[in-house]
Amino acid sequence: MHLDHPDTYPHRHTYSATPPTRPDGTRRALRIGLGGPVGSGKTATVAALCHTLRDRFSIAVVTNDIYTREDAEFLLKHAVLPSERITAVETGACPHTAIRDDISANLEAVEDLEDAVGPLDLVLVESGGDNLTATFSKGLVDAQIFVIDVAGGDDIPRKGGPGVTTADLLVVNKTDLAPYVGVDLGGMARDAEAQRGELPVAFTSLKTEDGVRPVVDWVLEQLAAWTADPR
Repeated sequence: MHLDHPDTYPHRHTYSATPPTRPDGTRRALRIGLGGPVGSGKTATVAALCHTLRDRFSIAVVTNDIYTREDAEFLLKHAVLPSERITAVETGACPHTAIRDDISANLEAVEDLEDAVGPLDLVLVESGGDNLTATFSKGLVDAQIFVIDVAGGDDIPRKGGPGVTTADLLVVNKTDLAPYVGVDLGGMARDAEAQRGELPVAFTSLKTEDGVRPVVDWVLEQLAAWTADPR
């Protein structure tokens, strides 16, 4: 169910999409990747999604770090899911290599989670902090979210890059900081639209009550489409 985008935007590096069924013929979980620069709020977004959706859906998380399990430990510390539903991949190199180039470690982690605690409705795969070129292989995830934050500067959407221009959802996080860092959110929205066309953009502030709601609503749409897809 990976979304197709206009030819005017760069194509992702990709493998063939993973079949929607498991070897036993059952429907596998929807897989959504979250990427973005260091400090943009990827892990906090994953945590907020888990808190909001865990009572309605069966969820698991795979995190990626170069040499540590810090993101997974953050999620475990905040008890967003039972520990057996969170696993970490140590990439040993730039995080994009494990989500786009050699996805075998992440695929194994996802499949092991489905075997151990499945059936699952949703698996969130979080990339380690990377730059604006980070994208996920379609062989790993069905859709991807790219997270940036206003503290990085309001020129980030204008700079583009595959993460900004082709992600199925662009999240502009930490909007509560805009007045303190001199960022024009309206300008960011216009620049994002210019780069992305009709692809959606969500503005979030995880410090506010239900500040992750725009992302939750988008994920719910993906889950509904995934469940309705007869393939």
